[in-house]
Amino acid sequence: MDLKAHIRTVPDFPKPGILFYDISTLLMHPGAWRHTVETLGTAMEPYKPDLLVGIESRGFLTAAPLALHLGLGFIMVRKKGKLPGTTARHTYDLEYGSDTLEIQADAISPGQRVVVLDDLLATGGTMCATVDLLQKQGANVCGVGCIIELSFLEGRKRLDVPVTSLVAYDD
Repeated sequence: MDLKAHIRTVPDFPKPGILFYDISTLLMHPGAWRHTVETLGTAMEPYKPDLLVGIESRGFLTAAPLALHLGLGFIMVRKKGKLPGTTARHTYDLEYGSDTLEIQADAISPGQRVVVLDDLLATGGTMCATVDLLQKQGANVCGVGCIIELSFLEGRKRLDVPVTSLVAYDD
């Protein structure tokens, strides 16, 4: 199945000069969405994860159904201040400023095998920060996966774990 046919591109969103890759049209097509989840599942099974981790917010849409499909638990990585209870934080640099990601402090046991998922890999900054946060919590991050990779931005080069993407855009 050609997943690109189900991904809408929106020019100048969220600001002029940005081409946004919108998975909402993929989510609206049950056959394409099922194919996406099943294909990602097949790609993630060899890592033998204990848990799947989704990055706020579209990563939740990717990781949660995949966790259900694979019979695994699901953990959320969120922006600062969005999770209840005690959290572990990781602050990272952005092009202009910084951001902070959090995970619930008791979500991962040291040594647990995890795979991180998001809808899109671009420059790799948020994915890299998530991997760092999880590793600081003792997780064995065995891979990352995404639906879309903007390969021309070379985000996978920032990661020291295997990367799987279903669709790549080269320019």
